[in-house]
Amino acid sequence: MTATVDQLLTRVSKPARYTGGEWNSIVRDWESHPVRFALCYPDAYDIGMSNMGIGILYDLLNKVDDVLCERAFAPWEDMEAEMRREGVLLWSLENRRPLRDFDVVGFTLQYEMTYTNILNMLDLAAIPVFAKDRTDEHPLVVCGGSGGFNPEPLAPFVDAFVIGEGEDTVVELAGRVREWKKQGTPRAERLRELLAMPGVYVPSFYEPRFDHEGHFAGLEPTVPDAPKVIHRRIVEQLPPPLVKPIVPFLQTIHDRAAVEIQRGCTQGCRFCQAGMIYRPTRERTPDEVAEAARQLMANTGYDELSLLSLSTTDHSEIVPMVEKLTSTFPNLKVSIPSTRVDSFSVDVANAVAKGKKHTLTLAPEAGSQRLRNAINKLVSDDDLLGAAENAFERGWTGIKMYFMVGLPTETMDDVAGIIDMAQKVKAAGRKHLGNRARVRVSTSNHVPKPHTPFQWARQDTAEELDPKHKLLRDGCRSSGIEFSWNDPVDSFIESVLSRGDRKVANAVYEAWRRGAKFDAWSEFFKAGVWHEAFAAAGIDTAWFAHREWDTNEPLPWDHIDTGVNKSYLRGQWRDVHSNQTVADCHHGSCNVCGMQDFDTLRGEPGVADCVVKLDRLVEMRRAAKKYEGDMIELV
Repeated sequence: MTATVDQLLTRVSKPARYTGGEWNSIVRDWESHPVRFALCYPDAYDIGMSNMGIGILYDLLNKVDDVLCERAFAPWEDMEAEMRREGVLLWSLENRRPLRDFDVVGFTLQYEMTYTNILNMLDLAAIPVFAKDRTDEHPLVVCGGSGGFNPEPLAPFVDAFVIGEGEDTVVELAGRVREWKKQGTPRAERLRELLAMPGVYVPSFYEPRFDHEGHFAGLEPTVPDAPKVIHRRIVEQLPPPLVKPIVPFLQTIHDRAAVEIQRGCTQGCRFCQAGMIYRPTRERTPDEVAEAARQLMANTGYDELSLLSLSTTDHSEIVPMVEKLTSTFPNLKVSIPSTRVDSFSVDVANAVAKGKKHTLTLAPEAGSQRLRNAINKLVSDDDLLGAAENAFERGWTGIKMYFMVGLPTETMDDVAGIIDMAQKVKAAGRKHLGNRARVRVSTSNHVPKPHTPFQWARQDTAEELDPKHKLLRDGCRSSGIEFSWNDPVDSFIESVLSRGDRKVANAVYEAWRRGAKFDAWSEFFKAGVWHEAFAAAGIDTAWFAHREWDTNEPLPWDHIDTGVNKSYLRGQWRDVHSNQTVADCHHGSCNVCGMQDFDTLRGEPGVADCVVKLDRLVEMRRAAKKYEGDMIELV
């Protein structure tokens, strides 16, 4: 097979996507490592290699004595055509073995618009697309990631879903595979045994019910030992940071070293799924981050480090962390990809900026204070304008602002507020930089996500979104502000896949069968194919996307427990219409979201580990005050 692969590489663009052999990649002997995992990302190599989750699991599994873990990505169109013409099966990068030779083939679910790529990769690997058609000769197909928190639109294609954080689960799964292979356990028994693993959902042992109109009415276990609720897996303490990541041969989306400095977010933005499903907040210390940075520089040759978190400047020790990094590694460029919208965050960004300052990114999300209150984005006009003033005054030449349109309760006045805010930011820039100041507004269309307060919200139709986009286009153009937006059709399909039940899986299959793949890429996306697929599968798309859901109706993802109570989400949804906000519990009192009683965190009922204790809070604030002057000096 190797010679055939080498021949294919001469005929395609970016052959480095398929060669393997990168710096820090791990090639273990196939014969002496009987437990074999293939970690797959259902998008191009350039995208997938920027996913830290795959890197973490790859590193963990390859540290187990008898385990071999390799990678595979979705082949680009030219490579797929060559593979199908030559009859070459999709292979792993390290040993170039067909995926069907592995014990477990795992997919990361980060974005609904990659779902057809999963089916395409299975087909290219000669693994039956439907789980029911697989035999003892086929690997287990396992999925994890944020998309797994509503597993139903992929349920017929997947043997098992890992719900929550996978570090502990994959090592436990490797142990089970080891025993299965020793004992010759058949597939049916393997699936049955997976029912006993915490955080694992095996869809073949559950049957969806539908009412007389064909709408979802519930999900029932079909065997006695199938749990009615799957509780999310949580790692109590973050594992050691990944310090020896694979260095790609070609430029990827995030071409730099990275350290996850914090996991989880408690800001409570009502639209944000990640902020709900990754609670509680867990942090690394400045010393731990600095040591990781030292090893990363030595192991990769990178001179840029990204501090990863859902909101990096929310880290309770971000100031001493920045001080530690900038003093210890004067030649290291540190980037902060996610910040709050306030002057404090700009100060932190300035403290780590090296050389010429270009664009600072802020995410106000909504154009009016009323709407920001409704979505619980605790940012004021003064916060935003203060941050912009601070940035331009300190030499940043551009500001990019992210907003959403189509949010619940949004009016045209709220949309016009985006233009007004951008104009004020532009004026602040001109005051300091003249015509060199650049402001860009980027909008996405709101997609209601499971396990958030907005999971019951309706999505705006394309007809409702179009005048909002027109208002923004015209207003930004006349003000000299750059503007970009998402196609409402993309967002609509994402919404159906995000909140779909098991019937929607039929549409995913139909779309793939009709040629859908790489749907996240504009050059491949075919809206017509999806509309045909929904019609062929008998899916009422408006039911999933364009209505407000009743808070008491059964949801296709009710069997997945994130730790955040449904009653809490209901209360937050009610507060949308009264503009009631809830403070960040990381810096205040507990909001009683449910995580304070989530037993699987430490096995002790009622332990409120997600809430910062008062004495620790006082200590952190004193530390921040102490370092505040030092940070200003660094700037």
